[in-house]
Amino acid sequence: MSQNHRAPGRGTAFVMVGAFLAVLLSAVLAIVRLPYAVIGPGPAFDTLGTMDDGSSLITVKEQKTYPTSGSLFFTTASILGGPDRHVTGWEVVQGALDPNQDVLPEEQVYPADATTKQVEEEQQAQMAGSQQEAIAIALRSTGETVPSIVTVSAVGDDAAAKGILEVDDRVIAVDGHKASNAAEIVERVRDREPGDKVEMTVVRDGAQRTVNAPTAKGSEGQAALGVLLASEFDLPYPVTIDAGDVGGPSAGMMFALAVRDVITPGAMTGGAAIAGTGTIDDAGAVGPIGSIDHKLVGAKRAGATWFLAPESNCDEVVGHVPDGLTVVSVATFDDAVKAVDAIAAGETSGTAPSDLPSCG
Repeated sequence: MSQNHRAPGRGTAFVMVGAFLAVLLSAVLAIVRLPYAVIGPGPAFDTLGTMDDGSSLITVKEQKTYPTSGSLFFTTASILGGPDRHVTGWEVVQGALDPNQDVLPEEQVYPADATTKQVEEEQQAQMAGSQQEAIAIALRSTGETVPSIVTVSAVGDDAAAKGILEVDDRVIAVDGHKASNAAEIVERVRDREPGDKVEMTVVRDGAQRTVNAPTAKGSEGQAALGVLLASEFDLPYPVTIDAGDVGGPSAGMMFALAVRDVITPGAMTGGAAIAGTGTIDDAGAVGPIGSIDHKLVGAKRAGATWFLAPESNCDEVVGHVPDGLTVVSVATFDDAVKAVDAIAAGETSGTAPSDLPSCG
C-alpha cells in the first residue's frame, strides 16, 4: 500500500524562518557592543553590620563602643557599561524592558575621554574623602573637638587659578577670614563675580604666603577657582570605615550616623531598619546624589521601612517611592539625627512619627 507524503506548508516555512531569524538576532544582540550605560538598583549595605568577608564596616579603637540594633543601610546604584566595556545589545534590551532600570548614553554617565580605571580611581578618592568627613562630623556631634586642615588636592588643566595655587597648598584664610572647612571656602569664592580675584593665604613648603587667585565661571555659573579642595582631620582616636570596593561620596551621611551610633550608648534606631543616601561635608550639610530612584528600590529590597533622602533630591523622589517605604527629607546631619531619634521613639512606643518632613 502506498503512502502520500505532503511537503511542508507555507505556514511551517514561515515558522522555521522566524525561528532562524530569532536565533540570529539573539546571537547578534549577545555579541554587538553599544555605547550605553544601564543603571539600576544596587545592593544596600548595613553600616552597623559586616561586609561580605566578615569584617566590621565601622571599627573604633582606643575608645569605648556600645552594642546596637536595627540597621542603617547605605544604598547604591549598579551601572553596567563604561568607556572600556560597552554593554551588549541584550543588556540594552533587558534594561529598556525593566521598569527599575534606565538606559542612558555613556556620555551622560561618564566624563568625556575618561577611562573606566580613571572613573573608579576618582570614585574611590571620593569615598575616602566622604568617610573622613563623616567620621569628623560624627565625633563632633558627641562633643569631641576635631580640627580640620583644608588642602588643594587637584588643580584642573584649564583652571583659572592654575600656576597661582598648587597641589598640597594648605589654605588657612580667604579674604583675611580663617578657613575652617572646604565648604566655607567654596561659598566665599562663589560670593563674587566670575573673573574677580580672591585673596588666599596658604602654606606651601612650610612657608606662609598670600596669593591673589583669579576665578572663572564654574559649572553652576558662579565664580570658581577650578581646584579641588580636600579636608584632612586630626581625630582624637582611630576610626575606620571599610566599604569594600564601593565608590563615590553618596554614603557620607549614613556613615556619620553609624559612627555616632557605635560611640554613643543605646541603639539610635530603636531597632528600626533605616536606609538613606546623601553626601556630607565638613559643615554637616547633606548634599544631593544621583540615581535616588534606584536607591529607593534597593532600600526596599534590603528590608528597610524608612529612607533618609537629601532635601535637594526631593523632586526626584516624588513618584518613585516603593510601597511600604517612608521617605524623610533631611538637609543637615542634625536633621538626620533628629529623624532617626524620632523613628526610634516611634519604634519603641509602637507609634510611627507622622510629623517628620517628607518629600512632596
